[in-house]
Amino acid sequence: MFNSLSDRLASTFKNLRGKGKLSEAEVDATVREIRRALLDADVAVPVVRDFTARIRERALGAEVSAALNPAQQIVKIVNEELVQILGGETRRIRLAKNPPTVIMLAGLQGAGKTTLAGKLAKWLKGQGHSPLLVAADLQRPNAVRQLQVGAERAGVAIFAPHPGVSSEFEDPTGDPVAVAREGVASARAKLHDVVIVDTAGRLGVDAELMRQAADIRAAISPDEVLFVIDAMIGQDAVNTALAFDEGVDFTGIVLSKLDGDARGGAALSVATVTGKPVMFASTGESLNDFEVFHPDRMASRILDMGDVLTLIEQAEQNWDKAEAERMAKKFADQEDFTLDDFLAQMSQLRNMGSMKKMLMMMPGAQNMRQQLEQFDEREIDRVEAIVRSMTPHERVAPKIINGSRRARIARGSGVHVSEVNGLLERFGQAQKMMKKMASGGGMPGMPGMPGGGFGGGKKGKAAAGKKKKARSGNPAKAAQELREAEERRNNRSAPASGAAFGAQNQDFDPSAINLPKGFENFLGK
Repeated sequence: MFNSLSDRLASTFKNLRGKGKLSEAEVDATVREIRRALLDADVAVPVVRDFTARIRERALGAEVSAALNPAQQIVKIVNEELVQILGGETRRIRLAKNPPTVIMLAGLQGAGKTTLAGKLAKWLKGQGHSPLLVAADLQRPNAVRQLQVGAERAGVAIFAPHPGVSSEFEDPTGDPVAVAREGVASARAKLHDVVIVDTAGRLGVDAELMRQAADIRAAISPDEVLFVIDAMIGQDAVNTALAFDEGVDFTGIVLSKLDGDARGGAALSVATVTGKPVMFASTGESLNDFEVFHPDRMASRILDMGDVLTLIEQAEQNWDKAEAERMAKKFADQEDFTLDDFLAQMSQLRNMGSMKKMLMMMPGAQNMRQQLEQFDEREIDRVEAIVRSMTPHERVAPKIINGSRRARIARGSGVHVSEVNGLLERFGQAQKMMKKMASGGGMPGMPGMPGGGFGGGKKGKAAAGKKKKARSGNPAKAAQELREAEERRNNRSAPASGAAFGAQNQDFDPSAINLPKGFENFLGK
């Protein structure tokens, strides 16, 4: 979502590189470009005005003028100010002292409240809670059914006493306020520690929507009221957020559809305008595409500094520790890396989510965004199909895979033989690399490491060695050099007078040390 903004900011900072000192005119030009980038990203004008004013004030201060690298200092200032307008610090859910903790979802129709309810419930379940979903949206067609499907996929309980309407031509008959109140009572009776109430939305802000939301809020006294807002609606996000803040007094914000291609100004505007923190972000259609919103990490993503901490957290949550320990032991024992191991590692990566999203969290990923966008996630499925089409023996010993076997594997996996050949070739390279690393030889092609790209091959060794000394043109001197070279060769080839662990003692007595009985017969003098 922030690709356009990231590109504009990166281009702006690029112009500052290599300058030992920034003049006031250069600072003003930089601030002007930042202002244009934010306005193009649909950030609210008051937010842009305050943001750029603070950057200009700090950029003209001592922290930049006294810095060794002013360009890096400007980036640091922009990063810190971005963190502030995104909320400053991570905000967690406030749990009730006496369970259940009641969470109410509010927002416009189409913002993604019902989908988000299932995602939030699954996330809370993963945190060790026992959530209950309450279907209080009785006006949108099939909203109750959608929530039931979400609860089933998340593996959580649901309270849905009324089916709601199935088409837009039906008049709603149930009382959403009563459903919400009964849902909280049911959660308390069945010992659920969290209740998530999904409420109805409208296509626009109106008095009826606000009155119903306010009535539900008064009936259930929620601990958290989360305002779900579509991150793609642009400038109108501010007006919508202000209206809901006045009507239901929400306590936190959830940004949905953060994986879209819109310019993302809502995320940079709502928290500052309303003074309420962004708590969660929805980044896709899957129930797993849900994460806690960290302002500092989001600012790092916008400035193309990556988000390695989130990547590590995802790995810790989804990585099989037993499998990781098995691979570590195999690596330490210098055992061969097999196609079964390769398949297991592929499955581990798939559990972490989209490869494209994970790679975009790496620092500098914006520079290869075009290649990442062209990456086909289905390529992983094709690789897995090829490996699974092999016999167990073929996976352990891929060298036995001849032409007929490759043709059979290609037919079994529905790919061309060339794709099988390509996979086996890449796997062979990976196997050699793993074997070299396990033996302490370093990664092939890595400069400055043993076996690396500089000085690791024959050419590198030849270049690193000393040049052969030219022979003298004086016959007498040349003969002397030949004799000295012959003596050096003889000295190198002569057997050492001492033993491997020191000079050999001619008066050595085997009985002086504790040897096994009869072992002295094997010691010759």
